[in-house]
Amino acid sequence: MRLVSTSSVGWLEEALAVLREGGLVALPTETVYGLAASLRTPAAVSRIFRLKNRAPDKALPLQVASVEQAEGWGFRLDGGARRLARAFWPGPLTLVLPRPRACPSWFAPGSPALGLRIPDHPAALSLLVAWGEPLAVTSANRSGEPGCLDGASVAALFPREPLLLAIDAGRAAGGVASTVVNATGAEPGILREGPIARDRVEEVWHGRG
Repeated sequence: MRLVSTSSVGWLEEALAVLREGGLVALPTETVYGLAASLRTPAAVSRIFRLKNRAPDKALPLQVASVEQAEGWGFRLDGGARRLARAFWPGPLTLVLPRPRACPSWFAPGSPALGLRIPDHPAALSLLVAWGEPLAVTSANRSGEPGCLDGASVAALFPREPLLLAIDAGRAAGGVASTVVNATGAEPGILREGPIARDRVEEVWHGRG
C-alpha cells in the first residue's frame, strides 16, 4: 500500500504503472474515493470484490473520461440517456446502459447492462484520459459502509494490500455516492438516490429541463 499526493511530481505516471502491473488505484472523485482496476487484468477486478466483500453478482461500474471515449468503446447514448449525460457529466450520475460488445466476456458475465460515469475531478479525469479506455471503479469502502473521503482513509482501510496505490487529492467535496439511473428503457429508473434528485432526472430525461 502506497499513498501519493497529486501535488507530487510523477503521481500520474506511478498510477498508470500500477494499473499496467495489475494493481489497484484509489482515485479521488467529487463524491467519494473509488477503487479502480484495469479491464485488462481480471485478477485486479477480482481483488476489488475481495477487498470490499462485494457480492460477486453485483457488477462493477465503469468510468470514462468523455462521452466520446464511451461511444468509441461501444456504449450507446440515445434520447433521454444522452440528455442526462449532457446535463450532468462530468458529475455524480451513473447511467446503466446496454452492455457494449467491446466489454470482455469475463467482466460481469451475464449482465446485459453496465453502469457508466464520468467523474468531475481533475485527478480522476487525468488518469482516465491517460489510460485511454474505461476503468472499473467503485467506492473505496467495505460494502455497506460509508465511502472514504480522502486518500489517508483508504490507506488506513487497506494498509497491507500490495500493489494498491492511493492518490490523495484532499477531502472529497460531495461525500454522497452518485445517483444511479437505469437508462435502458423508455423511462428512467432510479436505482440509487444521490446528489441528483429524482424529479430533476425525470425533467431532463423528458427534455423539460
